[in-house]
Amino acid sequence: MKKTLFFLLACCFLTGMAHAQDTVKIGLMAPLTGSFASEGAEMKQVLELLAADLNAKGGLLGKKVELIVDDDGSDARTAALAAQRLTTKGVVAVIGTYGSSVTEASQTIFNEARIVQIANGSTAIRLSEKNLKYFFRTCPRDDEQGKVAVDAIVKTKAKKVAILHDNSTYAKGLADEVKAPLEKKGIKVVFFDALTPKQSDYTAVLTKMKGAGPELVFFTGYYSEAGLLLKQAKQMNWKVPFMGGDATYNTDLVKLAGKEAVTGFSFVMPPLPKYLPSKQAKAFLAAFKKKYGSEPSSPYSVLAGDGFRVVAAAIAQAKTTDADKLAGYLKTQFKDKDALTGTISFNAKGDRVGDVYRYFKFDSRGEIALQK
Repeated sequence: MKKTLFFLLACCFLTGMAHAQDTVKIGLMAPLTGSFASEGAEMKQVLELLAADLNAKGGLLGKKVELIVDDDGSDARTAALAAQRLTTKGVVAVIGTYGSSVTEASQTIFNEARIVQIANGSTAIRLSEKNLKYFFRTCPRDDEQGKVAVDAIVKTKAKKVAILHDNSTYAKGLADEVKAPLEKKGIKVVFFDALTPKQSDYTAVLTKMKGAGPELVFFTGYYSEAGLLLKQAKQMNWKVPFMGGDATYNTDLVKLAGKEAVTGFSFVMPPLPKYLPSKQAKAFLAAFKKKYGSEPSSPYSVLAGDGFRVVAAAIAQAKTTDADKLAGYLKTQFKDKDALTGTISFNAKGDRVGDVYRYFKFDSRGEIALQK
């Protein structure tokens, strides 16, 4: 009986091992629930489309690619659990995630498990300052975003600016990156403080900012709060222009704020999908629209797609799924490769090299226009 049981267990183990080797497993950690579920849903759509296309062309290393998806819930604790689950499922790399604090909760877990992680929306500087061997990102850092934001603010000719953040890893970091350069340029920061996310009334902080007399408000938090700030500033009849960082835009922003309140709101972010110029990007957008009925709306879903394409290209070119070889290849040999959002290279810290950010503004119809 014991021999039979041992034989059955051994067969199950070997079958499991054989199954694990049948596919190249690439993980996606995304906010499928929580505050940023719309971002996660589109990330999943993009990667499913790219995986299907890659498999139609033969997959990787002679095997099909299998996408393993887990939900980070837009929450750091949930992300840590999702990361731990993914490390047990045989993934060779993980794409994601969106928020910096959420990504930060998963970084060490993937690094200790020797799994390459490519974040797509996590721009906080400190994520790559830890020098984790297997961490990369297709989005730029907040210091790059800060430079573009400062240039945009200077062009408005505002001499007094209020900076509002939400104390998150991302928002506070971006606020700090903007404050000092503005002051060096002689622009006075008359207000620098945080709001509490997920509140229903921001009239108190708006009133406090208004009392400081800024000629422009720069908000570095997320779109849910940005929408409410714009709406309530309009209700107060406070006509000061608002500008935001890259997390303030989402297709739901107009719904949250209303067309009148969002008119004139400007923001800095990677290029929206419809502005991607390359032939391969346009072909991808057309394929996405054919499958899902509309083009992707978020740059971060496309940046997730670039993460998937980067991993796939590295595996194909290095002819391995070994994490050390993949990480080394990406840092030393993966140079100026064409991607959906432009050419991609990585430095020794795993950061994307090059200028990606653009400056956008809403018009009176609630439409977005690229600014020069």
